[in-house]
Amino acid sequence: MAATNGDAANGHGATRRPLPCGIYAPTMTFFDPETEELDIPVIKKHTERLAQAGLAGLVTLGSNGEAVHCTREEKLAVTRATREALDAAGFTDMPIIVGTTESSVKGTVELSKLAAEAGGDYVLLLPPSYYKAQVDEEMIEGYYTAVADASPLPIVLYNYPGAVAGVDMDSDLLIKLGQHPNIIGTKFTCGNTGKLTRVASALDAKTPSSEGSGYMAFGGICDFTVQTLASGGSGIIAGGANVMPKVCVKVWNLYAEGKTEEAIKLQKVLSRGDWFLTKPAIAGTKQAIQSYFGYGGYPRRPLKRLDEAKVAAVAEGIREVMEIEKSL
Repeated sequence: MAATNGDAANGHGATRRPLPCGIYAPTMTFFDPETEELDIPVIKKHTERLAQAGLAGLVTLGSNGEAVHCTREEKLAVTRATREALDAAGFTDMPIIVGTTESSVKGTVELSKLAAEAGGDYVLLLPPSYYKAQVDEEMIEGYYTAVADASPLPIVLYNYPGAVAGVDMDSDLLIKLGQHPNIIGTKFTCGNTGKLTRVASALDAKTPSSEGSGYMAFGGICDFTVQTLASGGSGIIAGGANVMPKVCVKVWNLYAEGKTEEAIKLQKVLSRGDWFLTKPAIAGTKQAIQSYFGYGGYPRRPLKRLDEAKVAAVAEGIREVMEIEKSL
């Protein structure tokens, strides 16, 4: 069984910040709109806003963070800036999960070590996928096991078929990998709540009402927050939390407090709004932040910028949920 997150049972170093149950935001990486260089002041501003909204933790350099558009040096700079912003704002206990996926075991281990030095507490890793014809369960298991054996930071598995040429880890493999003491969670961006249920049950995942083994079963989209909780999940890592973090937290808390009907009612509003961010993806999320908070900008090329009509459509599409966000 996986070691409880936050302990030193894996033998890879000192006790680190634990992962509490709740809502996590995979933070956007912000760039200067002209030069496309990192905009560190805006990254820090965004970090502080999210922390003050009541989130449980942050994820840097995930899919929403445009990790594939950033150099290794930039990834470390983003994580350092995020840690600095949290500490400066008084959120010294808030954990950071860092996306450190590289195509090789060697590269991933190296980046994971550097992420630890930059202020990361855990790493989020996609399975290998570039050489798709050669990818099988044995390769995936070997990759994660080798990285887990060498990484100073505990690992959260990242099951997101859309980002890895359709590679979709099944519950049997996730449960098997979860036996490694340095693999302490899974993010289910596959949206498969049945899979999440099986893994959470088999690995005795942490929930709002039980510490369990400490294993974290994360839903990967905020539009199935209630479903994740009902499935025995531990938290949500969701891009929508960049825009409406307070509503995401409210849905989670209502259900965790036993206010099921209220949670479901608010979940419906959240799901309606989140769809307007899901369709235009990173560009839409950044423009939603720009529309409602005055910063955000654009993704790095080759991702396209939204035209004015689409920007207005996103802003209108999330208006209902943002009215609630502003009231909380």
